[in-house]
Amino acid sequence: MKQSILQIHPGDNVWVALQNIPAGTAVSNGAQTVTAIRDIAAKHKIAAGSIPKDAPIIMYGVLVGLANEDLPAGELITTRNIRHASGQFSVSGERHAEWTPPDTSPWKNRTFMGYPRKDGRVGTGNYWVIIPLVFCENRNVQLLHEMLVKELGYREPSPYESMLQQLLRDFRQDHSAATATLTLPPRTFPNIDGIKLLTHTMGCGGTKDDARTLCGLLAGYITHPNVAGATVLSLGCQNAQISILKEEIEKRSPGFDRTVIYLEQQQVGSEKELMTQALQQTFEGLTQGNNWQRQPAPLSKLCIGMECGGSDGFSGISANPAVGKVADILVALGGSVILSEFPELCGVEQELSDRCVTTDMAARYVQLMRDYASRAEAVGSGFDSNPSAGNIRDGLITDAIKSAGAAKKGGSSPVTDVIDYPGWVQRPGLALLCTPGSDVESTTAEVGAGANIVLFTTGLGTPTGNPVTPVVKLSTNTILARKMHDIIDLDTGTIINGEETIDEVAARIMEMVIDTASGNYLTKAQVLGQDDFIPWKRGVSL
Repeated sequence: MKQSILQIHPGDNVWVALQNIPAGTAVSNGAQTVTAIRDIAAKHKIAAGSIPKDAPIIMYGVLVGLANEDLPAGELITTRNIRHASGQFSVSGERHAEWTPPDTSPWKNRTFMGYPRKDGRVGTGNYWVIIPLVFCENRNVQLLHEMLVKELGYREPSPYESMLQQLLRDFRQDHSAATATLTLPPRTFPNIDGIKLLTHTMGCGGTKDDARTLCGLLAGYITHPNVAGATVLSLGCQNAQISILKEEIEKRSPGFDRTVIYLEQQQVGSEKELMTQALQQTFEGLTQGNNWQRQPAPLSKLCIGMECGGSDGFSGISANPAVGKVADILVALGGSVILSEFPELCGVEQELSDRCVTTDMAARYVQLMRDYASRAEAVGSGFDSNPSAGNIRDGLITDAIKSAGAAKKGGSSPVTDVIDYPGWVQRPGLALLCTPGSDVESTTAEVGAGANIVLFTTGLGTPTGNPVTPVVKLSTNTILARKMHDIIDLDTGTIINGEETIDEVAARIMEMVIDTASGNYLTKAQVLGQDDFIPWKRGVSL
């Protein structure tokens, strides 16, 4: 019989329901047995014993809340009877960076087929990006993108177009024609994986810091190992200037050698002349970018962003620990891992701080967390507001409960870098990147920091993708994998079902990562054309 509850950590005083538990059902953990007072839905929590009012609620071995009332054994944990709380944290002088790496023998000599760049990094794709430096140029970059995608064979077929054509024929009562099939032209540049558009609503009207930050993020995409080259359109009078963008590019890749086309409309003149130059120069750039070819590369050249969205009560015990195991394997192989979403690290700050390899790095992390929390509180919110309606409905009652599970994506290796947005990965190992909890903004930032693969866990389902980096979607439960099969790449619900161990699922994820990095597997987000790109705006508008 499938196990009905799980005590995640020996010190926990609440258990996770692995399946629906009707009121009156006795559930046991070893020698301890309690009876459910009311129906406990799968993913939700049950008090493992009596918990007095204002006493701590412990999960994952850390403080995740306080009781609002006396809770009897067997009580359902809800937003009514507990409130958010998390442990205090500080910069400890002691480092806890000792670590036993996992067995990497199955992957030690493995390679993936990637695009080697002269800066030493390796791309898992080879994209051309078209970027507006300010929102005023969105229309022009969209026009340029539409022309190139259509005429150069990058337009992806849509099943809905065939459906619409059939509906039109039925409407006209012409039933003699067969169901339409779309015939698309072959790609003119077979080594260019796609032409991608990075539109946004920034560049002017905000603070000068926001303009510099935007240029830093865009520079991260232009210099990204998955990018063959870029076309940048500027209006000319905005805060985000071409000169600032060039400075940010030079910071990230001194002597950057890939093709970047800069055109400024107020200098060029008419829209027709701007578009003519953009089209001609971009076409020439594509011919150069097409010369890149995939070659074998060691797995140490992978930089994986760990992301979650639409999380549920199973995230912290299935998908997140599984990708955390992948993180440890990759770090042990000499690769890089990014853990972001700082509001979702609330309650585990001390552990992550202690894992930083230097005291200065720990201090930087603690300061970033405190500054972020202060800014949120200054506008009448706080990290306790982070869980969404869907999170709460599926068992993530407080931000600390959500965070303790979310942090599992980072594995157990030492923290080798702490990066503020929009910084970038500069050394192997586990890096903490300051981003919001919003999954699209965070994924956008992770890719800007250099992630050439993103592992994205979800319990409720989200179609999030990225323009230049494959986003592998992992479901925390099998029901979601079956229901939303068109957006889920791999099911980790087998851990909940007792069919596989975390190590076995991690091994499957590793194989999918290698196939995806080599271009042999297209993620569901890639197939759907899910090219989400949202910069994080930290300042006010002026």
